[in-house]
Amino acid sequence: MSAVSDTISVVGVTPRYIPPTHDRKHERHDSSSKHHEKKKTVKKSYFKKKKREEKRSTNNEVSLGPMKLKQKTMSILLVFAKEDAQSDGFWWAADKIGYKCYIAHNPETAMENYLDKHPDVVIIDHRNSKHFDAEALCRSLRATESSEHTVIVAVTKRYALDKEEPSFLPSITAGFNKRIVESPNISMCMNELLTLEYGEVQSRLKLSACKAVFSALDNVSDAVEISSEDHEVQYVNHAFERLTGYSSEEVLGKNSSEIVKNDRNRPDLNDTINSQLKKGKYWDGIYHTRRKSGEILPSHCHICPVLGQGGKISHVISIKNSTTDTSHILKESTEFNLVNGGLHGVPRRKESIARIHSMTIEAPITKVINIINAAQESSPITVVQALDKVLEILRTSELYSPYFAQQNMKDNDPMTSDLVSGLVSQNVKRSLTPSYLSDVNSNSSGKQGHHSHLHIPSPVTSSLSQVPDHIQEILDKDYTWEFNVIELEKVTNKRPLLYLGLKTLTRFGICDFFQVEESVIANWLKLVEGRYHSTNTYHNSTHAADVMHASAYFLERERNKAVFDQMDEMACLIAAIVHDLDHPGRTNAFLVNEKNQLAILYNDQAVLENHHSALAFQLTWKDDSVNIFKNLETDDYKILRQNIIDMVLATEMKQHFQHLNKFINSINKGCLKMDETSSMSGNGSPDSTMMLNQLSAPENKTFIKRILIKCADVANPCRPLDVCKEWGKRIAEEYFLQTDEEKARGLPVVMPVFDRKSIRIPKSQLSFIDVFINEMFESFD
Repeated sequence: MSAVSDTISVVGVTPRYIPPTHDRKHERHDSSSKHHEKKKTVKKSYFKKKKREEKRSTNNEVSLGPMKLKQKTMSILLVFAKEDAQSDGFWWAADKIGYKCYIAHNPETAMENYLDKHPDVVIIDHRNSKHFDAEALCRSLRATESSEHTVIVAVTKRYALDKEEPSFLPSITAGFNKRIVESPNISMCMNELLTLEYGEVQSRLKLSACKAVFSALDNVSDAVEISSEDHEVQYVNHAFERLTGYSSEEVLGKNSSEIVKNDRNRPDLNDTINSQLKKGKYWDGIYHTRRKSGEILPSHCHICPVLGQGGKISHVISIKNSTTDTSHILKESTEFNLVNGGLHGVPRRKESIARIHSMTIEAPITKVINIINAAQESSPITVVQALDKVLEILRTSELYSPYFAQQNMKDNDPMTSDLVSGLVSQNVKRSLTPSYLSDVNSNSSGKQGHHSHLHIPSPVTSSLSQVPDHIQEILDKDYTWEFNVIELEKVTNKRPLLYLGLKTLTRFGICDFFQVEESVIANWLKLVEGRYHSTNTYHNSTHAADVMHASAYFLERERNKAVFDQMDEMACLIAAIVHDLDHPGRTNAFLVNEKNQLAILYNDQAVLENHHSALAFQLTWKDDSVNIFKNLETDDYKILRQNIIDMVLATEMKQHFQHLNKFINSINKGCLKMDETSSMSGNGSPDSTMMLNQLSAPENKTFIKRILIKCADVANPCRPLDVCKEWGKRIAEEYFLQTDEEKARGLPVVMPVFDRKSIRIPKSQLSFIDVFINEMFESFD
């Protein structure tokens, strides 16, 4: 029988005996005498089954409204303690139709098969409880995550007509969907399986598709509300929650008109809407929504009916634009009457005129505000209110810095919230001990003398031609993104920046650009690497080398090569090399909180970034033997210096979203607009010269260089997994040390999530990727 078993396993069936096609009393015939014949029969059956499956797969197309769904070949798991005529009936019925079928003989094997095969239908022998408890098994299956997509059927005893049959309700409660009264007849079994496929299984396929639809609704920007014909709210999406301030739990089951009821809508507006809906038509217009806070917002609203059985309304769909389209407001406002001497019922706003004349500085933003103020004078109340909000936003000091509302944090995740606030905020109010303890142990690592924890490299070769073979072997891979700077750190005794820097800068022609000898470049790299703290687990010269490598990799992409000149390339590479120079292994917020001398010097603003760039120029001009700038023309030096400082300052995480939003609005959207203009004019893709001219504008090159160094600075999650994990451990350890010191000294804890006793490093990295990495790299790409 080994050949037969091998053939059956091809079809994916759990090993079992082959149900005989002859009478059961002959089943003990010697199998060895007909071995070859059985093998042929089983193979023929296998190929016939495959043909039936292929035929069925081409016909099973299911419609759900406008959606077209493909129903795969149905799979069945039989759970019978012992194989008998009933299990054989289902087995051969499935075989004839072309379904996939598996069998298990106990609950353990059943669960294992269920989790592995994910069958559409599970048929459990419920005729007696001698071998296993069918209801207990059903409950176990229902406890698994994917069970909602499975139909579970009980096979029950056939009772005599004069005998009372027990209730099936306990089995339904246990999770069974259907019962089948025992009958070994193959035709009956085939009919039952076909009924399941075109009934319960197909319904579950449609329910699965509905989940996709709801997922799509939850990710659209418009507020969507679904209610019953009696206006009882049955569903709202995330945009609705953001627009109204109500959570879905607060509104489900409530009357939709009562939730947003306010006196801004015309008294007869709801009657007008209901009249349209009863005619089977949609209503479109401006609808005022009352938020949970009491604020009333106008929004463009589209309400339509969904007709059900008998042509009656079964549901009402309401879609509101979460950002107001003022053209609709203007159109709607013409219905207002002239009252109080003002146009559209709005009195003259003399305070606006006063504001206009008080603004005498003609900066671009001032012009914009003046234009808006002038527009308010002859606008209806709804437009005036909307423009007031615009003015309020425009008068903030940081237009491109986002407001982190709690609902915007992923799942209200406290780890993500702490991480973001720790990285983008200068200070936190959280303190573990009273403020009078802050002077205790006042000597921090940030206040120690520089040379007490610096890595001073021993003399090494200053020529590429003299690089040892084992180091050169690693350096030969530096043109790939998979380059492993950690390996280079090990073989160079923590001096990767000198070797990688010398090779990279030479490749970009630094000696010709600066008109200096290679020895000056090497001396400068030694000096810079010596001022990185080798005791830091993360912010050391290996990180600087890694950022420089990523920057060089980006610079060699075609679009960047076309946009940047050699001055830009030198600025990018030098900024990457010095961007964390003399980093103490503590954050800006820590230095501010401990009143560090650097924080006092730089007025608590971009403390470390100002220090990195200032020190880089101080060290370079200190000695002629390391001064790579000494032969530059004055004007060239000024431009280069300005670029380097700007890029180093851009690495401050507090300004992350400001730089990213400027890049998206100036570069990404500019390119998209050019694409659209070209499409509308019938030219197809935009002219490459025109595109490059736009990108090469000085202000646009500045935006690109800022994002380039920012991407290079935090590229660790994009590296190969082993390298990514190593960097994740290193940054976590550095933050652990800061948290330990903050607790010991009674300082405010900047990032309490980085507690070595409770942290989950992968989770912290995922939070960082979600908030900082994904959008920036997608935009840069």
